[in-house]
Amino acid sequence: MSLPRRLAACLLATGLLLTGCGGSSADSETPAAASTATGPTTPSSSSSEPAAAAQTVTTGGSDYGTMLFDLRGQAIYLFDKETTSSPDCYGDCAAAWPPVLTDGPPVAAGEAQAELLGTTPRNDGSTQVTYAGHPLYHYAAEGPGQVLCHGVAEFGGTWLVVTPAGTPAAV
Repeated sequence: MSLPRRLAACLLATGLLLTGCGGSSADSETPAAASTATGPTTPSSSSSEPAAAAQTVTTGGSDYGTMLFDLRGQAIYLFDKETTSSPDCYGDCAAAWPPVLTDGPPVAAGEAQAELLGTTPRNDGSTQVTYAGHPLYHYAAEGPGQVLCHGVAEFGGTWLVVTPAGTPAAV
């Protein structure tokens, strides 16, 4: 799908989310995915089980190459406006782009690199996962395996999917 069509799909979904017409992200219908993902790589059965509250960051394939996902298959994004590990996305921004949170040390799986994982505190006392120093986010109107908003400018910056190397994927 072309960038203008992806942008339109993202803006439509964001408008539905922000106006409350779409319901919760789990209940809402979303536009057709701009990218299809092959799904996240899950930890092998020989790896130790992470704590139940710890967030696992894994990888999967997409039209943008191998990228980060959580274990539910939700795409993970960074916000290029954030130049440090301190998050700037709060309020309406965090409603559309919920932070990837954890209650314990995050766990790497697939091609995700454990040494690039970290955490940063949020204003509400929660703990957000970082990767290569970037706070991580989901897009609220996406379902598992969807990548709708890579390269979309919103809330003063551009949202980009993250490669296992910790860099944004090419737009």
